[in-house]
Amino acid sequence: MPDWHNCYIRPNRGGSLGKSLCCLVLGRNRSGKASTLKLRTKLLFSLVLVIAGLTCATLLVVRRSAELQVERQVEDEARNATLTFQVMQQQHQIALSHKSDLLATVASMRNGDATTIHDAGEDPWQSPDCDLLALADPKGQILALHTTAGEFPLPQAEEMLRKSRRGASGWWYSGTRLYQIAIQPFYGDSPANKALLGMVIAGRGIDPQELSDLGKISSTQVALRYGADIVVSTIPALRQAELTDQLREQAAPEQVRFGEERYWGRLITLNPGVSPAVSLIVLKSDREAMASLNRLNHLLLGLGLLAVFAGGALVFAICDRFTRPLGSLLGGVGALEKGDFDYRLQSRGSDEVAQLTRAFGRMRATLQTNETQRQKLEDHLRQSQKMEAIGRLAGGVAHDFNNLLTVIKGHSNLMLEHLEPTDALYSGSRQIEQAADRAASLTRQLLAFCRMQILQPKVLDVNALVSDMAKMLSRLIREDILFSFRPDASLGRVKADPGQLEQVIMNFTVNAGDAMPNGGTLTIETRNVIVDGNGARNRPVVPPGSYVMLAVSDTGCGMDAETKAHIFEPFFTTKELGKGTGLGLATVYGVIKQSGGWIWVDSTPGEGTRFEVYLPRVDSAVESAAPPQALALAAGRNETVLIAEDEDAVRDLASRFLKSAGYTVLAAKSGSDALEAAQRWGKAIDLLLTDMVMAHMRGPQLAGELKNIHPDIKTVYMSGYHEFTGKNGEIEETGSFVQKPFARENLLRAIAQALNPHSNGRSKDLSAVQAASVPTKAKRRPERRRRAPVAV
Repeated sequence: MPDWHNCYIRPNRGGSLGKSLCCLVLGRNRSGKASTLKLRTKLLFSLVLVIAGLTCATLLVVRRSAELQVERQVEDEARNATLTFQVMQQQHQIALSHKSDLLATVASMRNGDATTIHDAGEDPWQSPDCDLLALADPKGQILALHTTAGEFPLPQAEEMLRKSRRGASGWWYSGTRLYQIAIQPFYGDSPANKALLGMVIAGRGIDPQELSDLGKISSTQVALRYGADIVVSTIPALRQAELTDQLREQAAPEQVRFGEERYWGRLITLNPGVSPAVSLIVLKSDREAMASLNRLNHLLLGLGLLAVFAGGALVFAICDRFTRPLGSLLGGVGALEKGDFDYRLQSRGSDEVAQLTRAFGRMRATLQTNETQRQKLEDHLRQSQKMEAIGRLAGGVAHDFNNLLTVIKGHSNLMLEHLEPTDALYSGSRQIEQAADRAASLTRQLLAFCRMQILQPKVLDVNALVSDMAKMLSRLIREDILFSFRPDASLGRVKADPGQLEQVIMNFTVNAGDAMPNGGTLTIETRNVIVDGNGARNRPVVPPGSYVMLAVSDTGCGMDAETKAHIFEPFFTTKELGKGTGLGLATVYGVIKQSGGWIWVDSTPGEGTRFEVYLPRVDSAVESAAPPQALALAAGRNETVLIAEDEDAVRDLASRFLKSAGYTVLAAKSGSDALEAAQRWGKAIDLLLTDMVMAHMRGPQLAGELKNIHPDIKTVYMSGYHEFTGKNGEIEETGSFVQKPFARENLLRAIAQALNPHSNGRSKDLSAVQAASVPTKAKRRPERRRRAPVAV
């Protein structure tokens, strides 16, 4: 029988086809590396293999069912042949019984005469079915024996008679021929005489032709076995030996093979209980059935291949229908990995793949927007980091430069006090003082950029501030520039330094005028703004919240992206050499950031520039500005002042100022030296004049230590810049502040107010002192910055 597996898929040498199919399903090549097959190919091969597997399993089940059906058919045919032989045997046995009964009657009438057998054998009417007649005495000795085919030795016949039962049927074997017999005893003539006179035997020899006819009718091979030897058979002589060998190994020949041909067999014992037994063997070949089964196998194989190809075509159509959009989606993902956001996606229909494709398109658009915003935020972060680094550098430079300016300005003041206007050195000293004032102004601009200047924030109305500046701004711009102010009637309040905010507006105005050399429009507007999620995406530098927006717009030449990235850097300018310092917008940036606000710039070359300032909105009422009170300088009353300053020149200058005013001065170059000087002094110290930042001990820490020794001591801090790192409370609660570079009058006024706070208002009101240290802005006309072709 052929192997169905081999008929369906016959692997080539080494099983490479099976390995290749497995590699295709697993998505790996034969070297173990990941293959580059597309999803459609993988899905196609997977579904084809599934269809092939299901088809193969179905065909195997059908084939097995057909095979079992064939086996049952073969067994049934063998059983039918056996039943046919048994029916024939019973018919022959009935005829033999009739014949033996008649012969026993004749022998009984002749009182067991042996001639009875001879006469019956010579009878012309003798039945051809009876070819063995025998007469035996009561002891089992054969008295007469007649056969028509071959000889039957008397000793063997007597042996057979002894093994047979009286009045029964049986089988005798002469050594060459097998007989079916019937034994009938006979008695005396008198009915009362039951004496056994003998027995008659009638037998029929088994004809091979008869078995051959039976085999042809039933399409089987039939054999009769006596003991272990086959005596009559339709099986060829060469195969009889093979059958004998196989029958020795198994009790019943259920399956017998002759070469490549298989037979289904049945064995029936014809004389059970007698040894040696006579057995009937019926063998049915499955050659014709297997030939029919092979035709069925080929038919099933063709149907299976047809089903696989049809299923593969259907699967290909399905895969192509659904994987083509997936392929488009995969191409979009690959393009997105390369940064291509314009790859065209196929999203026809409303199935899950189309919905997924459209969702990916929306996600790609969101990613593109986020990528743009991320790039902007990274640019702003780099700009902020760069500005922060520049600010730290500028702060350090301003700190050291203020110490030098303090010495220059202080000594120029001393020189002017001892000179008359008619002296030759008076003019040079005056120029030194003016140069120091200009340098101090530049230093303050640097401090404003790095957010280290002193601010006086107040709750104010921006509309009122701009309205007050309108006349000055009108004079500041040219006649060919149209100026307009668009206030918001319900504008909120902000908390900022009004003087610094005025400086911001003037810097914007000057820059806008420089950006419009041929005239244009300058617009200032205010508006309440609530920055939410959408606003934060449009203005990524501005966090969500409620703001008051101050916008200054012009219709000038605008700026490109590279110029816009540098406009807030100090000393950056597009003006000609010597026409500007480049600190205007740097100062604006520092003031806005120090006030807690944000600034946004929108500019396009040829279309103008728009600056938007966002200041946090507050709910407090507007604070009225009190006019500054002039403080009269009073001579010292021999109070003791301890000076702590790490710069020798500044320390010596402050000592000269205070000594000339009548104060007792103790000088120290560090905090630890100041503590030692206070302990050595042994008397009360009225005031501590200390630098904010010193090595090993800061000014507030020194003030705290001295407060423990002298509880009534007053403190005045001095510094070239102010650190806004949460230390504002320390200064306001523990002392006054004077900013470097300071003039003699400023320092003495701060000392006098700290020692006599009730003489000129509250002790902690620093407005007058700080105002004295900063030139009045109303008297200073901001520098006009002419810049072409962009507004900075």
